[in-house]
Amino acid sequence: MNILFYFDIIGTFVFAISGVLTASTKKFDVFGAFIIAFVTALGGGTLRDILLGNFPVVWVRDLNYLYLIMVAFVIALVFKKHIIKLRKTLFLFDTIGIGVFTILGLQKALELGVPAPIAVAMGTISAVFGGVLRDILCGTAPLIFRREIYATPCIMGGMTYLLLLHFTGKTNMIILITALMIISIRLLAVRNGWSLPRVK
Repeated sequence: MNILFYFDIIGTFVFAISGVLTASTKKFDVFGAFIIAFVTALGGGTLRDILLGNFPVVWVRDLNYLYLIMVAFVIALVFKKHIIKLRKTLFLFDTIGIGVFTILGLQKALELGVPAPIAVAMGTISAVFGGVLRDILCGTAPLIFRREIYATPCIMGGMTYLLLLHFTGKTNMIILITALMIISIRLLAVRNGWSLPRVK
């Protein structure tokens, strides 16, 4: 089975937990927290499918995504105090998530026959726009629009994936290399304080 299947599960699960924790800091009620979890986990993929005209969208076709978010939601509520202590671990999984979702979105776009630049854009949207929608709904400036590097690794990874695909063919090794590249750039950017220049 494709390794992306397992990473997709992990990414969706952790993004949902991230949404619950964000909602908790904003003092949302239980329903509001679930909506934020749902949007964080599936918002990027939903927007991608809408833009590509790929209907029904992913979570309507496969209810397992909804069940996974429900499980993550309950776990986040029950073990919230313990999960908060694992913020560094969650950040790592969140970073893994953007790497995986970039490739998932890119592959989906290529399957539908869109041009390569649009495929890279769809991969990036899949990875980061769940977080954008989460931040907007929570009244926070989206991370993608702040100085911290977030979407850039996804774009670079998408371009790398296409390059490797062109020369070597579609393999799990390409997926792994691209995901590791995105994850590494993101981790190094946060550790070293790398950022894009501000608009003055």
